[in-house]
Amino acid sequence: MIPPADHPPIPARKVGVLLVNLGTPSAPDARSVRRYLKQFLSDRRVIEIPPLLWQPILRGIILTTRPKKSARAYREVWGEGGSPLAAITRAQAAALDGRFGDGITVGYAMRYGEPAIGATLAALKRSGCERILIAPLYPQYCAATTATAKDAAFAALAAMRWQPALRTLPPYHDDPAYIEALAASTKDGLAALDFAPDAVIASFHGMPERTLLLGDPYHCHCQKTARLLSAALGRELTVTFQSRFGRAKWLQPATDATLAALPAKGIRKIAILAPGFSADCLETLEELDIRGRRTFLAAGGTRFAYLPCLNDGPPGMVMLETIVGRELEGWHARS
Repeated sequence: MIPPADHPPIPARKVGVLLVNLGTPSAPDARSVRRYLKQFLSDRRVIEIPPLLWQPILRGIILTTRPKKSARAYREVWGEGGSPLAAITRAQAAALDGRFGDGITVGYAMRYGEPAIGATLAALKRSGCERILIAPLYPQYCAATTATAKDAAFAALAAMRWQPALRTLPPYHDDPAYIEALAASTKDGLAALDFAPDAVIASFHGMPERTLLLGDPYHCHCQKTARLLSAALGRELTVTFQSRFGRAKWLQPATDATLAALPAKGIRKIAILAPGFSADCLETLEELDIRGRRTFLAAGGTRFAYLPCLNDGPPGMVMLETIVGRELEGWHARS
């Protein structure tokens, strides 16, 4: 049907895919980091302490001391494309766009910082996307990552009069495509080394132990990923958890403590990877490759290798195409 001459322009109907990652400051300076941390650490999914108790601590101590320190860390990994996490997620979206045929467009957003989930969803809707797949790039489900990304998407829809249909990508911690990609990337990384590691460490982002006791599946998902990857590699992996914050008891064993203890046990050559991260970021490049290396060598280690995340390399992109394509089945763009 031909619309009347005075009818507003009607964009062609499309399907959208929105890749979502955690987020990043807009610049490696204290002011930008403070703004980012305020948003991140005010999320009730991330910090489950009642706001009346937590907000005075956040505003009175953390936001006055931590931004400068974190900004220095960000400067160590900042590149021409900005934050590594933002640059890589942007590259992943660009590489995925066009792989599903005409009428399916791929974008990206950050849970904290820019581009924001709500603004990007609105832009996809304005462009004609009446069906959108939200794809949180967290292989292992956790309320503090996967759930809060979905919360932000649902909140954005709640403000829309004309909502698009929505699907969400399930966790893919044990998906054969993910394990195959991890195994291929890890094998390539190990083969490129000029030494044989005494141990290979799989470091996952830590969570307070309380989240496990409350029923969050994250710890179990990490352990299953490690078991499947270990079987695919044909070698044992040492599983650790990094990025402890605050005084609460966190998942164990801790990555930093493990790195400090291994040389005394005769393990002086290691390779470390971060299977729970879809893209290299501050926690992998600065915390593991820089500080982790320093800790291990200072404790008596002799060789240290950090193996990059899947990022936008061929194994990772084949994996993303597979799992995203599966969730798009039955959704076809219509003109």
